[in-house]
Amino acid sequence: MLNPGVPFDYTTVGHVTADLTADGSRRPGGSAFYSALQAARLGQRTLIITRGVAHEIEQLLEPYRAELELEILPAAQTTTLETLGSGATRRQRVIAWAGPIGEDLVVHSSILHLAPVVRETPSRWRGSVGFVGLTPQGLVREWGGRTKEIKLTPPDAMVGQPGACDAIVVSEAELPSCVGLIWEAVGAGAIAAITAGAAATTILSPGEPVVKVEVPAIEDPSDDTGAGDVFAAAFFLALSQGQPPGSAAAFANAAAAVRIGGAGADAIGDVDAIEARLRAVG
Repeated sequence: MLNPGVPFDYTTVGHVTADLTADGSRRPGGSAFYSALQAARLGQRTLIITRGVAHEIEQLLEPYRAELELEILPAAQTTTLETLGSGATRRQRVIAWAGPIGEDLVVHSSILHLAPVVRETPSRWRGSVGFVGLTPQGLVREWGGRTKEIKLTPPDAMVGQPGACDAIVVSEAELPSCVGLIWEAVGAGAIAAITAGAAATTILSPGEPVVKVEVPAIEDPSDDTGAGDVFAAAFFLALSQGQPPGSAAAFANAAAAVRIGGAGADAIGDVDAIEARLRAVG
């Protein structure tokens, strides 16, 4: 369990979700979970700060508890999503929402990754943080179900003062809703990555030309759940370690390719698997 006062290498903030699948089973989901697990498998001491029903989240994450530490803020229910379809046709509906993670958040971590699912992450925090990454899809995504009950926070509130965000990752599908956010962040010094499935990843850096980074071909893809979150964790970690944005994106693309090559969170790779994928694509 959580050891108070001890700083972490990588901290994600966002709801760990209970994802209901077509066969009626429940599995853990949410950007905070997938990103944290990738960071842990890259050798980082990793913490998830989430909100929900503690015993439900602990049960969902039991297979991964040796890799992750948890701080669970209590709530009457755990954020629950119903998944319909798969691949490009996959859709999710909000069944239950655990509520916002409060503005009194305290974080001591080398990397802070704000990873909202349904607009739950705060726009302010206290503590010591060396690098801040944001995956804003949970701020702009349209949800079916109970989203009418959820207080909406403008996406640009997650950037705030210049220098508050070091890097942002969005998908091409989310780009129309995030253009203002991205340009504000890049103008303040952040690096932005725009993923596009099998097409090249676009990298925007302050004062630099646009960079395109090719994505490894995947011969037999399994499913892409969490692939964007895996990319984000690998990208933020590589940037924080001083890699140039293009190299960081190549490493992150390889991490996502490893994930897509298998099924579920168990397919998230360690550094050896990711570097082997990098070598395979030259």
